[in-house]
Amino acid sequence: MPADVRLAQIALGLLLISGTAVLATAWGFELIGGYVPCALCLEQRVPYYIGLPLTLAALALLWKGRAVLSLVILSGVALTFAYGAGLGIYQAGAEWAFWPGPTDCGGGAAGPNSAADMLSVLQSTRIVSCTEASWRMLGLSFAGWNAVASAALCILAVIAAICVFRIRNSKTAEAS
Repeated sequence: MPADVRLAQIALGLLLISGTAVLATAWGFELIGGYVPCALCLEQRVPYYIGLPLTLAALALLWKGRAVLSLVILSGVALTFAYGAGLGIYQAGAEWAFWPGPTDCGGGAAGPNSAADMLSVLQSTRIVSCTEASWRMLGLSFAGWNAVASAALCILAVIAAICVFRIRNSKTAEAS
């Protein structure tokens, strides 16, 4: 197996495993740890919901020898995770008060089941702000770590895309 094919497969495998781990960690903090995500936190998950299935499709296309289509999809994956890194940087910067955060950001809590439950739900609901970090590790909040993870996933997608591009070029040169 050519080195570029193997490197592309390794990069895509790492992207899938790492991206799934990041998403599982976010869900774990929410469901097990009790952290309520803000609206912007929930929006930062969308690149994973889009990028990971696209990565799987690119890997399948690579295995089938469809390098051009795989390259197009990998470009989309890289852009998707670059957008995710941008969202993380935006929220982390708002948490540090480097710039204003969104004015309409609120919690992700469910509404009451009935009008009678409304008062008890209002009393127990905690509105989560997009500009306040609920947790930090090594100085980075969830948003900061998401920026780091999304940037790393973007880099893995770019590495895979470069390898696929070289595979495509080598096949074109062989055909000539």
